[in-house]
Amino acid sequence: MNYKDIDISGWNQVGEGGIGKTYEHPDNPDVLLKVNKKSDMNDEATVRKEFEMAQHVFALGLPTPRMYEMVRVGDCYGLLAERIKGKKSLSRICADDPQRIGETAALLAREGKKLHATACDTDFFPSRKELALKAIDAVSYVDETDKEKMHTFVEGLDDVTTCVHGDFQTGNLIVSGEGKPYWIDLGWFNYGSPMFDLGHLFLLFQVYSQFQGMRDIVHMTEEQLKAFWNAFAVAYSGSEDHAAFDAEVAKYAPLDVCCLSYVNPRPEANQMFASVVHSMVEKYY
Repeated sequence: MNYKDIDISGWNQVGEGGIGKTYEHPDNPDVLLKVNKKSDMNDEATVRKEFEMAQHVFALGLPTPRMYEMVRVGDCYGLLAERIKGKKSLSRICADDPQRIGETAALLAREGKKLHATACDTDFFPSRKELALKAIDAVSYVDETDKEKMHTFVEGLDDVTTCVHGDFQTGNLIVSGEGKPYWIDLGWFNYGSPMFDLGHLFLLFQVYSQFQGMRDIVHMTEEQLKAFWNAFAVAYSGSEDHAAFDAEVAKYAPLDVCCLSYVNPRPEANQMFASVVHSMVEKYY
């Protein structure tokens, strides 16, 4: 397939996240160019998947920027999308003004509930439950006893067909200058229990908050990450006492470790992943 060639030297970088960098061109300020940073994430198949995912999410009626075109950028690929003017991610809002952590946590909970109540296109999007089962079987670093416990847990889950973002966190909900929220980075979108998304957020903000790399991605301190989770849990669960909610959500966090390492293998981190999975299975199963 032929794609338009983009000369990146004519574009100005305006943003950077954990996965990619974004650029604007002075001649077309309404369009944003996104290029994934890692070589294993900017090949044609990976970028096309992200492009098609975003188009299908938009068709579901969920708020997300329009995806216009897939392009060539040097030796890799990029995406041209609608630029949301004045946008800020929830991560950046919290970093710039930590007093707004409670407000942004409530916003993520509110928009998350809407997303998790939306019927998904199960003919196009994959099942998170099926992905979790495949991931548990595939990962080599997990103890067989832990695998058996997780496998039994997942097999017992209901077959839910509502939307799951797949990378549900503060960097992937942006707010326009007019205050309208939009979901972004939809390459792992799927369907299943909302708890898969909540387990991902719990993993990042409660478990991985101890790691500097995680704090750098979302521009928050460990204390701020944990404060965000607490405010989010209250807003999503509807209860000031969210201990039981946390304990249920936490069961999905080790599944998330397996899923992430299955779709994006990082052999150099397997020892850390094994320790994280084992400690959570031991504590929450």
